[in-house]
Amino acid sequence: MQLHPRPAQADRVRTVSEVNAEARFLIEERFRRVWIEGEISNFRPYASGHWYFTLQDDRAQLRCVMFSSANRFVRFRPGSGLSVVLRGRLSIYEGRGTFQAIVDHIEPAGEGALRAALEKLKARLAAEGLFDESRKRALPRYPRHIAVISSRAGAALKDVLAVIRRRFPCIRVTCFDVAVQGFEAEGQIVGAFDRAEFMRHPPDVIVLTRGGGSLEDLAAFNLESVARRIAAARIPVVSAVGHETDVTIADFVADRRAATPSAAAEMVTPDRHDLENRLRRVEAALVARIGTRLDVDHRLLAATGQRLVHPGRTVEQRMLRTDELGERLRGAMSARVAGIRTDLLHRVRLLARCNPAARLEPAHERLASAATRLRTTASRSAEQAQTRLGTLTRALNAVSPLATLDRGFAIVAKPDGSRWGQPVASVADVGAGDAIIAHLADGTVQAIVEETDTPTPKDG
Repeated sequence: MQLHPRPAQADRVRTVSEVNAEARFLIEERFRRVWIEGEISNFRPYASGHWYFTLQDDRAQLRCVMFSSANRFVRFRPGSGLSVVLRGRLSIYEGRGTFQAIVDHIEPAGEGALRAALEKLKARLAAEGLFDESRKRALPRYPRHIAVISSRAGAALKDVLAVIRRRFPCIRVTCFDVAVQGFEAEGQIVGAFDRAEFMRHPPDVIVLTRGGGSLEDLAAFNLESVARRIAAARIPVVSAVGHETDVTIADFVADRRAATPSAAAEMVTPDRHDLENRLRRVEAALVARIGTRLDVDHRLLAATGQRLVHPGRTVEQRMLRTDELGERLRGAMSARVAGIRTDLLHRVRLLARCNPAARLEPAHERLASAATRLRTTASRSAEQAQTRLGTLTRALNAVSPLATLDRGFAIVAKPDGSRWGQPVASVADVGAGDAIIAHLADGTVQAIVEETDTPTPKDG
């Protein structure tokens, strides 16, 4: 027999548990989420609610388990021989070293192509920003009008109406009956949005809803036209399509997504009981504040009442004060009138002394006397002036050249343009040929000097 050497420290010996644990860790890290297609065989539902089955194709098999927490949302009953597409993670059951898939979603195999197209459309719309939270609007807190777009025959509409009636029955609800699956669903859903927005009194919020179903049943809510109409809506939209695990493109585009139709109704309506409780709390607070204010006012009124004086006493005091002031006023007025009267008499006397009539009479007398004196003086002065004028006239006539002319004399002058000319006082003032003028008493004589003769003085 050949003996093999013991392994080195790096190649230590592992236990089976360690090997299975390490293998499980590596597999789960590598295959966290995988989609697998195959045919179910050996399907065994356990009393615990878990499903155990084998997924196989023509060349291999894979053990699978779907726990009750996941399979309770499956809308069909799997069975052996059914082709399905499932989603899950690969792992190893360490206790037996069994390689298996832990399934969280399962659907009939025909939905695979539809889901692939759906994922492609979802990626394109997300890239355009139709799913961005920034473009989504807040729901009205107290809507007065709600529009519900759904099938009138479906349970979803009944659930929504029941919740609204229970929570806030006074809200107006308008139902738009549309097909929620099939070829007519697309056009009717888009048309319902148009009709809601063009109502005379448009709703405050729109609820788009239907019950659960397969991926094909929900196809209308994954259409691009429906998604774009929801995005273009001028009114906030709540999408409540299918059950909690059903997610459609309408859910991503809408302003809010509700897990169920009932949840959507609760989302868009205030709770009547909650409002009543809040109103009761507000009422209680107001009553308490009013009571406190009334207590304060009562205390203030009582304190003010203690300081108040009876109106009768106040009137009596005012009457006494009025009489007193009346007496003081009358005394002051009498004293004032007496003072004014005395001052007036004094001023009358002063005015009488300063009366112009009394002062004018002596002035008239003085003026008449002065006028008499002035006339006497003027007459005397005029006589004296007349006498003196006569004297001076006689004296002037005695020396006047005119008087000399009357006696036969003449005034000889050289003409110079004036009336009398340049008087000739000496023979030396003229020469032969000079023109002269002789002024006589009754006129003038013009002559030319022929010669001058200066008499020879006589010897003494």
